[in-house]
Amino acid sequence: MTNGILALDGINKSFGKKLVLEDVSLSLSKGEITTLIGPNGAGKSTLAKIVLGISDYDTGSRSVSSGLQMGYMPQSINIDPALPISTFRFLQLTSNTFSTCHEALGLVGIKHLAKVPVQNLSGGEMQRALLARAILNQPNLLVLDEPVQGVDITGQKSLYIMISKLAKDLNCAVLMISHDLHLVMSSTDHVICLNRHICCQGHPEQVTQDQVYLDTFGQTTAIYAHHHDHDHAVQADVLTEHSDHA
Repeated sequence: MTNGILALDGINKSFGKKLVLEDVSLSLSKGEITTLIGPNGAGKSTLAKIVLGISDYDTGSRSVSSGLQMGYMPQSINIDPALPISTFRFLQLTSNTFSTCHEALGLVGIKHLAKVPVQNLSGGEMQRALLARAILNQPNLLVLDEPVQGVDITGQKSLYIMISKLAKDLNCAVLMISHDLHLVMSSTDHVICLNRHICCQGHPEQVTQDQVYLDTFGQTTAIYAHHHDHDHAVQADVLTEHSDHA
């Protein structure tokens, strides 16, 4: 891809004897949003850390384009309630550039909250502050971990629209981690359904019609099987390992 910014090929990762990621490959391109979905324990956070380059892997490869600049938005951040810090100062902890901080706050629509203590921000406002913090250094790759965590439905829709606009305006690739595809659907170009390995992927509408996706997200206690040597449950990685698995 001419706009390709990062690619993983055949990534495998284990913690002790537990295989967390199995033969995972993906590519991220500028201006496109890729959403990574999967049940708890599917390996989403581990994969995100490998994308960010802060976690190693056992086998496979990670390649990046020259000039890669990454921004990361965590689910949440713990700030001491006794620590008086404004939203603007919160951004300055990442960047000392005065204009950049104001520009970032403006891009996410909370420039008017620059002097407000971060402890006084609503859930949606705090997520916007975290997003502003992630784009401070003008990244060409944004990794967003559950960016609408703790935000009401209306706020979630607004944030997804903003993320989609940022991807285009900043011409950056976006990897967004989510547990639910329903609301994010209109703001996603590509979906990867992960449960240790990639179960299915493609355009959101294509993925939502895939039987693996339906079995995983359409029922609360679904168990689905693949044509290989293990089975999955919604709340677990691997239920069984067949005896012929090396």
